[in-house]
Amino acid sequence: MQKLRVDIVSDLVCPWCVIGYKRLVEALEILSIDYEILWHPFELNPTMTEEGQNLREHMASKYGTTTEESIAARENITKLGKEVGFEFNFFDDMHIYNTRKAHQLLMWSLTQKKQTDMQMAIFRAYFTDGKNISDDQVLLDVVSSLELDVNQAQKVLLEKSWANTVSSTEKQWLDASIAAVPTIVINKKHLISGAKSMEEIIATIKDVAIQVH
Repeated sequence: MQKLRVDIVSDLVCPWCVIGYKRLVEALEILSIDYEILWHPFELNPTMTEEGQNLREHMASKYGTTTEESIAARENITKLGKEVGFEFNFFDDMHIYNTRKAHQLLMWSLTQKKQTDMQMAIFRAYFTDGKNISDDQVLLDVVSSLELDVNQAQKVLLEKSWANTVSSTEKQWLDASIAAVPTIVINKKHLISGAKSMEEIIATIKDVAIQVH
């Protein structure tokens, strides 16, 4: 089968994006299918301040989530993370942050051929290490860990054109009726919305393979 193009629309504070991606990769490897992944921005909270908001308070105000529901959700996500080999470390004072600058770096990292490495490193910085991923220094530390040009990355964080590119790209996805993350698009037309089970992902990829042949 030819190489699959996989577009993933995601936000860096979305735990289901981590789980969905890890399941997708495992499914592709099980099926021995060659693939290329491209990540695209979708800010769940574009007006969030850089200081962020307590995550539990945010979930309560935005979705009406109770403390008990929050505890249960965190336990479930942590369990599912272990199943796919990712460590979630939730804590009481964990915050949710603005992700615009992180998305700017992700778009730039595509030009450096390290986009997935960058995506996963920022996921780990936030979910595993509990860092503020709207902070320039935190993001530049990620850049340094990937042996990318820190000075160039700093310019990307400061230049309005990169922020505008993130915004216009998000609008394109919204105009295409993409309203939730993760959204996985295979070969530009087959949609997987949300963190589906491994069985569902494999079934979708097999359907794509049949249509390609």
